[in-house]
Amino acid sequence: MKPTLFVLAAGMGSRYGGLKQLDGLGPSGETIMDYSIFDAIRGGFGKVVFVIRKDFEADFRTKILSKYENHIPVEVVFQSVDDLPEGFACPEGRTKPWGTNHAVLMGRKVIREPFAVINADDFYGDDAYRTMADYLRSVAGQKNHYCMVGYEIRNTLSEHGAVSRGVCGVDRNGNLTSMVERTRIERREDGRIAYEDERGEWVPMADDTPVSMNMFGFTPDYFDYSEKYFSTYLKDNIDNPKSEFYIPTMVNKLVSDGKAQLRVLRSSARWFGVTYKEDRPAVVERIAKLVEAGVYPAKLWE
Repeated sequence: MKPTLFVLAAGMGSRYGGLKQLDGLGPSGETIMDYSIFDAIRGGFGKVVFVIRKDFEADFRTKILSKYENHIPVEVVFQSVDDLPEGFACPEGRTKPWGTNHAVLMGRKVIREPFAVINADDFYGDDAYRTMADYLRSVAGQKNHYCMVGYEIRNTLSEHGAVSRGVCGVDRNGNLTSMVERTRIERREDGRIAYEDERGEWVPMADDTPVSMNMFGFTPDYFDYSEKYFSTYLKDNIDNPKSEFYIPTMVNKLVSDGKAQLRVLRSSARWFGVTYKEDRPAVVERIAKLVEAGVYPAKLWE
């Protein structure tokens, strides 16, 4: 059974200044998602599911999905702030999405096989997809065995502002022990990488600290856990207009409760992305070099 790729594409890219999911960065106008799908096909994935917002469905289908029709089966699901468990209603005035794990829940009706979750605007590299697909094939038919691709924090920063990362603790067997979402990480003036804690103080980090770039692998039982815990989460957070149900929130819960094991996979691939619009020229240059080196063709979709 081939695993499915689940692409989180519902965000508007506020820091980037537009729909960066649709931004052409490759030599023939390819988006980062184009490279993700291309790498996923080469890596052994058998289907792609996109979660998007309903209000840009037409643009998305025209500019994105039409390219993949003859290459891999695709489906679309929608994230809405009103899609909540029975007994809950979205607070009046809430426009902020409920977070990445809420987006994952949108795939529960169309995904029945092991699946990988990625951000639409992150370039993970071809080796990451092969590594992920190999692991997901190995756990097909099992439960409670999940994974993620871990990247060293020094390889995931932006030169143009702070970034948000899931900072990971890993045991000697390569399994996750904890994951904390840090929303402001940057290289400080003294050259050290640090994150801003809850008190507003900057805490140094080792350059090789493993972090999550939201490339996770799950078996379908993950949906059941997420549905149950989301209801618990909402009881405590529904009236907080900034609350978000992150993937690390759910993963941390399962790992700390001893209900699941999550393997941190190491990959030789290098991550890059467009967190800020100033990141764009560097991403265009990196992709051009990969094309020049023969990693990708100059035109992905013939």
